[in-house]
Amino acid sequence: MENLQKLINQFKEIFGSDDGIRAFFAPGRVNLIGEHTDYNGGHVFPCALDVGTTAIAKKRNDRKLRFYSMNFSEKGVIEVDLDGIEYKKSDDWANYPKGVIDVFQKANYKMDSGLDVLYFGDIPNGAGLSSSASIELATGVMLNHLFEFNIEQIEIVKLAQKAENEFIGVKCGIMDQFASGMGKKDHAVLLDCQTLEYTYTPFQLEDYALVIANTNKSRGLADSKYNERRAECERALEQLQKELDIDSLGDLIVDDIEKYKYLIENETDRKRAKHAVSENSRTLTAVDMLNKGDLDAFGRLMSASHLSLRDDYEVTGKELDALVEAAWAEEALGARMTGAGFGGCTVNLVKKDRLDSFIESVGKRYEAATGLKADFYVVKIGDGAREIQL
Repeated sequence: MENLQKLINQFKEIFGSDDGIRAFFAPGRVNLIGEHTDYNGGHVFPCALDVGTTAIAKKRNDRKLRFYSMNFSEKGVIEVDLDGIEYKKSDDWANYPKGVIDVFQKANYKMDSGLDVLYFGDIPNGAGLSSSASIELATGVMLNHLFEFNIEQIEIVKLAQKAENEFIGVKCGIMDQFASGMGKKDHAVLLDCQTLEYTYTPFQLEDYALVIANTNKSRGLADSKYNERRAECERALEQLQKELDIDSLGDLIVDDIEKYKYLIENETDRKRAKHAVSENSRTLTAVDMLNKGDLDAFGRLMSASHLSLRDDYEVTGKELDALVEAAWAEEALGARMTGAGFGGCTVNLVKKDRLDSFIESVGKRYEAATGLKADFYVVKIGDGAREIQL
């Protein structure tokens, strides 16, 4: 978290006064295992990080909303009327807080005044660690506290997802907002995306560290391929439902998919369904291994997840594969792509006493294979969205 005093000083400079300000924080997230399972009714296993979005805010005496981001200072202060919120491309990043305010108002959580808000994010840009969900949750928690709505955190999570789905127009699952809102220090959270039942699992790394590596490959294909994969899985599910009483691919076990694969007409759809089912099973086994303290087995399952995403789901691409293979060659306990795919990040479990040599060697191998330079971040597992006491 950036030095708070620096943010407060900046707030005063931009908005003229820091009387009555309050501060809020919402983390980014990384998914440890359980990729492309959320919209298939399966389980995911993310954790909140110690990097995220800080919001410094104070209420105004009128109905104006004024937003400023230190990450996009060239955009200046973006001003909106509380009673005239609509999506505007020119408002750029400010559409995220606007969207959250919009869904709050529509859910009958009425704000009695406008706000001045300064945002600062220390999540690496475009890394796929969910900076958008962290802006949404920082805004949701801020509204809840400033206007004393007394909304449960899980409700804020759902409203934030709604803002992204309906105001921004991105049909994301609930995992990103859930991890940012409900994260817990030194724990990962097993979430059933169908029922929203969840349990926390201690993630004691001891001799190991969590390293995020960014391919620095722009994720141009991710959105279109994401929609394509969703359609392939929906088609497979529909064909399976002709004989099976199931609501989602997450209702199946690996043996089922072998037994009933003849129902899925298209070979590609069959592979997609196989990934969704096997990844869900892997995720549950991985959590079980972690609860038993078997980090080695957890690491092996992370790596198996990447192979399934590469071979059956086909969402990795040359850069992610090169980065993961470099990590395997340098003895990462486990390494896999995380996020939508086609660029973005990998998540790695690495021995603490080998961190420097791991980062150096993997960086060299990756650059030799792709011509690109990777960025590395050693992250810690932090708490979910909250107010910070000033």
